[in-house]
Amino acid sequence: MVLYREAGQFKTTYVEDMAIFPIRQDRIALAVLLGIAFIGVPMFATFHIWPFGSDYLLWAILLPFLILALAAIGTNILVGYCGQISLGSGAFMAIGAYSAYKLATGVHIPLGFLGFAISIPPLPVLASILLGGLMAAGAGILFGIPSLRIKGLYLAVATLAAQFFFDWVFLRIPWFTNYAPSGSVNAPALDFFGLVVRTPVERYLLCLLFVVVLTVLTKNLVRSNLGRQWMAIRDMDIAAELIGIRPLYAKLTAFAVSSFIVGVAGALWAFVYLGSWEPLAFSIDRSLELLFMVIIGGLGSIMGSFVGAAFILIVPIMLNLVPTELGVPLSTQTITHLEFIIFGSLICYLLIKEPRGFARLISIGKEKLRLWPFPY
Repeated sequence: MVLYREAGQFKTTYVEDMAIFPIRQDRIALAVLLGIAFIGVPMFATFHIWPFGSDYLLWAILLPFLILALAAIGTNILVGYCGQISLGSGAFMAIGAYSAYKLATGVHIPLGFLGFAISIPPLPVLASILLGGLMAAGAGILFGIPSLRIKGLYLAVATLAAQFFFDWVFLRIPWFTNYAPSGSVNAPALDFFGLVVRTPVERYLLCLLFVVVLTVLTKNLVRSNLGRQWMAIRDMDIAAELIGIRPLYAKLTAFAVSSFIVGVAGALWAFVYLGSWEPLAFSIDRSLELLFMVIIGGLGSIMGSFVGAAFILIVPIMLNLVPTELGVPLSTQTITHLEFIIFGSLICYLLIKEPRGFARLISIGKEKLRLWPFPY
């Protein structure tokens, strides 16, 4: 308990005072965590050391955890930092996935009435993923325009319309699937400048690199002038406008940045995790899942996005394993109902008792450790 102290840690510059992790112990813990993530996990998985005796932990837990945590960060920018309720995150994941697929396989748009066609040769996978995120950002700006006049549940309905609209588009327009008869598509080879990503360890490191880079950029962005504008709009939009903040700029940039990150996560979900997918992979259930992650983990918290993603993924696994180990196996239907009961009850409890989620509880615990054993 005594190890978590700030005694002797003096800040002599503004840079030190404004650091993301001003406490030395936090910096050490983050360095250890990144070391385990980048070195320990790949090493254990390569030599099949427990708990990585098989690829199950990488495929079923770590890969979806990283990608969904990234998507939750994008959703948190819009919902947690800017206060704009969104139920269309799954649609923006789909836009990122299908845009990246079309760009990676080549785009051909016949314009017979003009006498020519637009053709774009296949692009590298990295460029396709990032451009897929940009396409999702453009769609986010388009569907964010109603936020200038409506908010709350009315805005949620508008984003829900985007979800159903793009579900219909990718299901009914065969051009997006390159006219595949089954409606499902296969991701191209993950070739990054001659380095082909094939094994689960390589896919894990690829996702981890994307998540770390975008998380650092997002953390700095929400601490910048733009991030403060988002939070001012969230707290009281009329007061924010009175002090000179432009709602048009603040809200649309929040939609753009959020949709870009969610779109990149969608491309990674399709290319790296699924490999082959259909529109149902990005249904309304995915949007609700991301919203649950943000609420449970913590609104307006980058760390809360990771906590929420871990919770949403681990609870179903624990419901499968724990009763079986105790000799009380549960049916799949019972486990599904228990998931709904646990998530619903927890969301209601957190919204009443701690609206800022598990991230706030962790922050309170750290504050108590810094003061323990003193009560003040």
